[in-house]
Amino acid sequence: MVAACLIWGFSALYYKALAHIPPIEILAHRTFWSFVIFAGLLLAQGRIGALKTALKDTKAVLTIAVAALMISVNWFSFIFSIQVGRATEAALGYYIFPLVAVLIGRFALGEMLSRVQVLAVALATLAVSLLTYGLGVAPWIAIVVSVTFGVYGLVKKRLDVGPVVSVTAEVGLLVPVALGVLAYVHSQGQGHFGMAVWDSGMLVFSGVLTATPLMLFSYATKRLRLSTVGLLQYINPTAQFFCAVVVFGEPFGLWHKLAFGLIWAGLALYSLSSLAQERASRR
Repeated sequence: MVAACLIWGFSALYYKALAHIPPIEILAHRTFWSFVIFAGLLLAQGRIGALKTALKDTKAVLTIAVAALMISVNWFSFIFSIQVGRATEAALGYYIFPLVAVLIGRFALGEMLSRVQVLAVALATLAVSLLTYGLGVAPWIAIVVSVTFGVYGLVKKRLDVGPVVSVTAEVGLLVPVALGVLAYVHSQGQGHFGMAVWDSGMLVFSGVLTATPLMLFSYATKRLRLSTVGLLQYINPTAQFFCAVVVFGEPFGLWHKLAFGLIWAGLALYSLSSLAQERASRR
């Protein structure tokens, strides 16, 4: 679980090294090579039939398509944020995500919120409002990242398909779009794949960088308590935050400090509440 979160968090360094390549081209390669790896894994396991079965169910395909749309927008927003010097916003988005998930659970699934959770969500709302006021513009990247990931989680919750099969189906549905994007880019003479060995290798490896943490995460979630998974998830945005502020040198002024302070306070309350609830349920 720790390895998965560290890979996700420090992947910002990887995509920063590809900053000379447009985000949509990187996303297309990331989608295509992820599909190659996941489909190869299912073939090696003799489970490719499960993928075919999942894609025969019209309702499941529509659900998978929504999940694919959400995760592709999420990936694009993350890559874009790094290239335009707003990785701090992406980190904020992944910090906000657990609290967005709480709200989605309340309104989409009818889950009740404790007073502490309501307070945590209120602090997150205040943080985004303060940052919007202080910077003069809403932190759209943070909002898009947190909401798309939250909706993605909701959709996956309703899918009665294994994690590897569902992810393979998601990127599989996106492959035609990815190939279309790459065909257009190369027809305009602007494609980077095949132009330099280093860039080509990096684009191919983006599939490995996508597939590996998802496999590790899937393996870990089956063996860890939910509260442990939730707490370890904060490694990801913390590593992103470190890359953005320390490595990339992005500005981190007063309004950022106020917003992040409120978010961290909200997450601390939320985490303590979740731990208390799980201990009570075990008793």
